[in-house]
Amino acid sequence: MADQDFDIDTDDLERRMEGAMASLRTEFASLRTGRASSSMLEPISVEAYGQRTPINQVGTVNVPEPRMVTINVWDKSLVNAVEKAIMESGLGINPQTNGTIIMLPIPELNEERRRELARVAAQYAETARVAIRNVRRDGMEQLKKAKNDGMSEDDNKIWHDEVQALTDKYIANVDKALETKQEEIMQV
Repeated sequence: MADQDFDIDTDDLERRMEGAMASLRTEFASLRTGRASSSMLEPISVEAYGQRTPINQVGTVNVPEPRMVTINVWDKSLVNAVEKAIMESGLGINPQTNGTIIMLPIPELNEERRRELARVAAQYAETARVAIRNVRRDGMEQLKKAKNDGMSEDDNKIWHDEVQALTDKYIANVDKALETKQEEIMQV
C-alpha cells in the first residue's frame, strides 16, 4: 500500500473548542456580579414586532454608575415588554420605569446569592468542558478511521497527542475562566 498523507483537521477541532469558550464567556457575562454591566442583559430577549429581539436592539443600554444600568427604549409601546423580559430573566432585578427609560438598580449581592451564582458559573463551565470533550471525541474518531484506512501507528500517536494537548489547553482555559469568575462573584 502506498504511503498516504492523513490530515486530521486540528484547525476545525480548535475552532470548535474556541466556540465552546466563546459560549462560556457569553454565559459568564450574563452572570450578575456586584457591579453593573450592560453585558448582563445580552441573553435577555424581548417579544417585539412579532419575534424575539435582544434588548440592545430595542433601546440604548447604558451604565451611568457602578450600581445602575439604564435602557432608553426607542419605541414607547415596548417598554412593558422590556420590563417583563427583565423580571422573567432570573437576574433578580426590579426595573423602575420613567417614561421610556428603564432603570435597573443593581442590589448588593448577599452571601447566599453569591454562592448560588458561583454554582451556576460552575455548571456553565462543566457544560463547556463537556462540549470540548465532545470535540475531542470527534477528533479521536477521525484518528480511529484514519488508522483503519492505513495510518501508521507512529503518525496516529502523534495526532492523538496533538488532539489531547489541544483538549487539555482548552479545559485549562475553562478552569481558569471559572476561577476568575467565581472570585469576581464572591468579591464583596
